[in-house]
Amino acid sequence: MSAMPKGLIADSRGVTRCFWCMSDPLYITYHDREWGFPLTDDRRLFEKICLEGFQAGLSWLTILRKRENFRAAFADFNIEKIARFTKRDVARLLRDPGIVRHQGKIESTINNARRAIDLIDERGSLTTYAWQFEPPHQDQPRTLTWKTIAANPTNPQSIALSKDLRKRGFTFVGPTTMLAFMQAVGLVNHHITGCFAREAALSARHRLKLPLPLS
Repeated sequence: MSAMPKGLIADSRGVTRCFWCMSDPLYITYHDREWGFPLTDDRRLFEKICLEGFQAGLSWLTILRKRENFRAAFADFNIEKIARFTKRDVARLLRDPGIVRHQGKIESTINNARRAIDLIDERGSLTTYAWQFEPPHQDQPRTLTWKTIAANPTNPQSIALSKDLRKRGFTFVGPTTMLAFMQAVGLVNHHITGCFAREAALSARHRLKLPLPLS
């Protein structure tokens, strides 16, 4: 029997997954049903941008366990509502034990909502904007190993996305954070070759019809 490729692990039923999700049932569900699958809902895309920013310096599992608390605290990531948050809301959020109480990240989320409204006015939707940064199909490897992922914490598209968002006034959107965002919403498929979810995510991408950009 050949050895399991690095980065993969099989559960008791023989289902092979990316190793990082196996520490918690919530993480397994996220890996199997969300991570790497194409996302085209503006509210959820904005949520992912914000939560990846909150994750900086922490584990994603920490954020995932608090995600419902974040949704309750931030109006389910309704962009227009968050854009109207005031200093009183910042104070409220800093008292909320269910989220990450980091003032800079809280204020960044409010700022980014205001910047997102401007971006949507210009580009029509966050979906149209974000998916323009999908790497060309020919540049995405057919065979993906853990070594390749570990050696590349950014890619040219995450660097370009980060640069453009920063130019627009967004914060907590560094290139590494933006690659994590791209992985999460299916702009890149970083399920390791051999993971059962890789082909499912690829099939979902092939079926996806993206909105046309504004002329």
